[in-house]
Amino acid sequence: MTPFAQGITDLLSFGTVVLDVAAVALFVILITPLKRRGVTREIADFVGERAILLAFLTALVATGGSLLYSNIIGFPPCDLCWWQRIFLYPQTILFFTALLKKDEGMRFHAFILSSLGALVALYHTFIQFGGASVLPCAATGPSCTALYFLEYGYVTIPTMSLTIFALILILMAAPNPGKRDLKEL
Repeated sequence: MTPFAQGITDLLSFGTVVLDVAAVALFVILITPLKRRGVTREIADFVGERAILLAFLTALVATGGSLLYSNIIGFPPCDLCWWQRIFLYPQTILFFTALLKKDEGMRFHAFILSSLGALVALYHTFIQFGGASVLPCAATGPSCTALYFLEYGYVTIPTMSLTIFALILILMAAPNPGKRDLKEL
């Protein structure tokens, strides 16, 4: 791996670890009752108000990273990577459009796309770490089990993808306090 590729991998791998911690913390905050006051309520409200923006930035950086790895660094995407891209790339446009139109209604579409993408990424991660493949990998092209790198003992391209989809799912589940029903308060 070239120094440039290693630098990008180091940066994106560290970012993945940070996002994993943030996603777990946010998930815990969101499943706790919102009737409480304090920092957790403030965090939940902050994220809920900005969920579309945060998801847009997440999808944008992930799309850029994906294109960087395949088109500049030279890691050819396998069939499962292509499926994950199919579920990720449109979300960048969906979130951008939602930001422009101030439309919260597209959360459902993003939730579906991220759920499907997360399933593919989870399966891809499973077979990369030695699980038995249920589906045959393509006869031509890169192998779905190829490890281009392994950072922090678990970060690979499919685990990066899984992190992104999981974070978008959590963000889409975060209630927007401006849209919350008064009975919840």
